[in-house]
Amino acid sequence: MVETSSAQAEIGVIGGSGFYSFLDDVTEIMVDTPYGSPSDSLFLGEVAGRRVAFLPRHGRKHHLPPHRINYRANLWALRSLGVRQVLGPCAVGGLREEYGPGTLLVPDQLVDRTKTRTQTFYDGEPLPEGQTPNVLHMGFADPYCPTGRRAAVTAARGRDWEPVDGGTLVVIEGPRFSTRAESRWHAAQGWSVVGMTGHPEAVLARELALCYTSLTLVTDLDAGAETGEGVSQEEVFRVFADNVTRLRSVLFDAVGGLPESAGRDCPCARALDGLDTGLDLP
Repeated sequence: MVETSSAQAEIGVIGGSGFYSFLDDVTEIMVDTPYGSPSDSLFLGEVAGRRVAFLPRHGRKHHLPPHRINYRANLWALRSLGVRQVLGPCAVGGLREEYGPGTLLVPDQLVDRTKTRTQTFYDGEPLPEGQTPNVLHMGFADPYCPTGRRAAVTAARGRDWEPVDGGTLVVIEGPRFSTRAESRWHAAQGWSVVGMTGHPEAVLARELALCYTSLTLVTDLDAGAETGEGVSQEEVFRVFADNVTRLRSVLFDAVGGLPESAGRDCPCARALDGLDTGLDLP
């Protein structure tokens, strides 16, 4: 372990240990935040000449279900290390027959159907020394970074994995999978894939002026899009494991394709311009 003050990174990857465990030189650090502890230690390494901080979203032992992840602590911890661009791969179910297992979709829209998750840093909590409670209404019409999306799509194509460029990720509370009726309703709305972890990561990143890009790997056809017994955890884990090496290559190529943080010119980088957040941002 090393102290946070001596560790820095510019890009964050929120995903499983399969994305960093094979790197030769990885530094493990613990990060404290005003919002409690992140899901696990952060693991710092170098990819494509860039310093990257990897954070296991569910913990390295996958002990955190989606609704118990401390999303605020995770994003704050990454920013405190200097991270300004985040890639967030996740497993999803396909809501259309053409989006079968093994499909890589890079969404450009998001629908939130979660119920219990804290999803803002600006929740009106009293601040020290009698300062005004911080309430801020963040613009979120386009939830993902356009620059990050281009890098992800280009990286996938470079690995002969033709991605679906755009689509809507609907995020449900979990940890259960959808009923057939819910799944058919999601599909009827024109949404593309369904998952449990893409929100509130995206909005919390925006509230910290971080670029956030989701890469969704379809592991199953959701219950309403298939016959039989429906989705199982074993099936999801198996398909993700079968594709993790390929997805890791795309992620690492995307890291190399991202701009230097100081040169970001996307709307995400300017999300807090002119706003009094009331937060002591790292």
